[in-house]
Amino acid sequence: MALFTIADLHLSLGTDKPMDVFPGWERYVERLERNWRAAVGEGDTVVIAGDISWAMKLEESEQDMRFINSLPGRKLLVKGNHDFWWSTRKKIEDFLASRGFSSIRLVFNSAEMVDGVAVCGTRGWLCGAKSDEDKKIAAREAGRLNASLDAARSLGGTPVVFLHYPPVYDGVECPEIMDILASRGIEDCYFGHIHGAAAARRTPCGEYRGVRMHLVSCDTVGFSPVPVIVNK
Repeated sequence: MALFTIADLHLSLGTDKPMDVFPGWERYVERLERNWRAAVGEGDTVVIAGDISWAMKLEESEQDMRFINSLPGRKLLVKGNHDFWWSTRKKIEDFLASRGFSSIRLVFNSAEMVDGVAVCGTRGWLCGAKSDEDKKIAAREAGRLNASLDAARSLGGTPVVFLHYPPVYDGVECPEIMDILASRGIEDCYFGHIHGAAAARRTPCGEYRGVRMHLVSCDTVGFSPVPVIVNK
């Protein structure tokens, strides 16, 4: 079994918002599928760290979810800022079950075990947020991350955190999230949201406050799932 991750699929198979118009994203769905099938086996797991589908409503995400379900392995979804289709956990799980998308599960106030690793995560929020509304959202996301980490503790696995937003960008933190990662001894954090080489250079990759940071947005990693752990 192996654990992989990737973020920002930005699928639009059921909506009219193709990413191919952006430089470097040409034929990205085809490239993603080819790379995924080359790397991921049926017994593996892939964490998709947000911005999964451009659908605005859950029902509109069906073609995107069908595509994801058709790919090898189990998929664990973390919410992104563009996942407007994301509803309540029950509604999403009922939707997935009714369509037979059995390889897809959520990480949402929860954790999932993958061969001794507890997959934890939440969307996260903006770095350096100052408005009362942004602070309220950041506090809520911090609560969700703590709930996910508590679930990991109950499962007994080693926690690895997957966010959508980076917890620090251009030297500015989202302290509500970053303080949790540091204080709870998280060793590895994977995230997306950041696109383009210039923006990627402003994102910490490597150790920051004792946490190893990994940027895994689709275009940054060549539209190929990134190994997190591989057990042979």
